[in-house]
Amino acid sequence: MSGKGIVLSLEGRVAVVTGGSRGIGAAIVRMFTQAGARVVFNYQKASKVADDLCWECGGTKVCTAIQADLSSAEAAKPLIDAAIQNFGKIDIIVGNHGVWPPQDAPIDQMTDEQWRSTLAINVDSLFGLVKYGVGQMKSQRSGGHIVLISSTAGQRGEAFHCDYAASKGAIISMVKGLSTELARDGIYVNCVAPGWVETDMAAPALHDAVISKRVYATIPLGRAGKPEEIAASVLFLCTSHAGFITGEVLNVNGGAVLVG
Repeated sequence: MSGKGIVLSLEGRVAVVTGGSRGIGAAIVRMFTQAGARVVFNYQKASKVADDLCWECGGTKVCTAIQADLSSAEAAKPLIDAAIQNFGKIDIIVGNHGVWPPQDAPIDQMTDEQWRSTLAINVDSLFGLVKYGVGQMKSQRSGGHIVLISSTAGQRGEAFHCDYAASKGAIISMVKGLSTELARDGIYVNCVAPGWVETDMAAPALHDAVISKRVYATIPLGRAGKPEEIAASVLFLCTSHAGFITGEVLNVNGGAVLVG
């Protein structure tokens, strides 16, 4: 038996990662570049944070940040174009961006605007990302990997956040349908479903003594996840070690999906 460990390599691959400037997305960008990939990612407003991440990961020959407000299908196209212009191809797409309106909104009080905005960001822009990315992958005739980030809410719902739950459930259905549709093209499509993760988006709830106690009570492992733990699962699904996995929902949520 060899003493060498298993290496999760993306050497020579080009990836597009949405929501890559912070949280889970930034962890994915770091881990992908460490594994040998070149990465294009988007940011919305935090240009300096995005630039700093690029240089941390090896500079413009390895990493490119693009400003994009992903709230429509068309808004995702510049990311695909940037990958082609900078690195010549696309092998991996990671749809990580999304919004979770933090205030509880009972269905009879939820505004039409909130509903439309959540679905536009969480579903419509992912549709565009996958549509344009798959078109490029098919033209290359070399297969590829797509990983979309869903949530526990997409599987068991979330009271007072039906817009978010509906959007994340839609992502799971997209993955299941696309996995069979694109298998003949050698394109793997999978989903990672986090629960509570230590990110800026979750910080207000996790730093609240009352809310955090309630949150941790619903997680069998008793803590929130770390961005790197989600990123590692995404990395695995994009390597040859996941060569017989497609259409899968990989729960990385401390067992929370089993509770509630």
